[in-house]
Amino acid sequence: MNFSCEKYVLQNACATASRAAASKSPIPALEGLLIQAGDMISVTGYDLKKGIYTSLEADIKEAGSVVVGARLFGEMMRRLPDGIVSISTDVNNNVNVKCGKSEFNFMGISAQDYPEMPEVDPVNKIALPRKILAEMINQTIFAVSDNDVRPIYTGTLFEVNGDELSLVSVDGYRLALRREKLESAQMENCSFVVPGSALSDVERICSDSEEAVEISVGSKHISFSIGGTVVVSRRLEGEFLNYKKSIPESFKYILKVERSEFMSTIDRVSLIVSERNSSPVRMSIGDGSIHCLCVTPIGRAEDTCSCEGDGEGMEIGFNDRYMKDAMKAAGKDELNICLNSPSSPCIIKAADGSDSFTYMVLPVRLHA
Repeated sequence: MNFSCEKYVLQNACATASRAAASKSPIPALEGLLIQAGDMISVTGYDLKKGIYTSLEADIKEAGSVVVGARLFGEMMRRLPDGIVSISTDVNNNVNVKCGKSEFNFMGISAQDYPEMPEVDPVNKIALPRKILAEMINQTIFAVSDNDVRPIYTGTLFEVNGDELSLVSVDGYRLALRREKLESAQMENCSFVVPGSALSDVERICSDSEEAVEISVGSKHISFSIGGTVVVSRRLEGEFLNYKKSIPESFKYILKVERSEFMSTIDRVSLIVSERNSSPVRMSIGDGSIHCLCVTPIGRAEDTCSCEGDGEGMEIGFNDRYMKDAMKAAGKDELNICLNSPSSPCIIKAADGSDSFTYMVLPVRLHA
């Protein structure tokens, strides 16, 4: 193999593919990147659960392939001077890297030792703008569970119903729902769950562009084609929460708040909360105000946020982080906080009546 290309282009490709390379594996090749030279250069990372491969243009003098250590090669690309980088290998998988006056020689691994990535035989396809998909992931991924006890909740539910796509994440304490109308869907009504780790990579790769991302759904795997980069992931199997039945439809109290003011109030009173000194934020909801109080062994903090509506003095407690995450993800300046009782879920929606997003946060039991 022998090729040359712009260093920063190869560096970006390696950084992207490295997100799927295994940090530690009994198969040494999985800790590396597969570099293939054919009509184009392809760089692949794969950890048996998730794979990313990206293609780039290069001056290819000789076709071939080799596996290089992801960490070493990534650092090498980062530290080389800007300019044209030339990479060549011999029959024994010795790799030579030259850029300017810098040169490296090291041992690679045979490409034959690299496991083959699964091919996605698409049953359904869907296309939507990169910017929209990145926004939808960003507004739901914070509620993905990091607990492997229920693996299905470590992913986000994608649900297609007619011309609408819904993303739903839930971790047992909160729920995040984001909807978007689709203009170009080639997909029948269906649902599938994508691991949160794969969606984090998709969000990073999606730049602020109106170009379409093509999602191909197979029976066991799913792929996201983003320009010259493809993310392939296994689907999560299991029974996902029936979220439609979990979200209350009517409310006793609806309070309109300014998102920034409400978030700042919670942020201030939760300053005395830490891992060692955890305590819920106690909210007393009156006519036109939400009084927030937090007491820990460190001390006591309280603040008041204005609102439109009357909670008739109801007291309810919340985990400060869960409430702040929902506030940060909400895409509107004015929000409706919808409540029924101190023990029922809190629903957060846009105050303008649009139903593009819905957040549910379960309250914390308060002690006297």
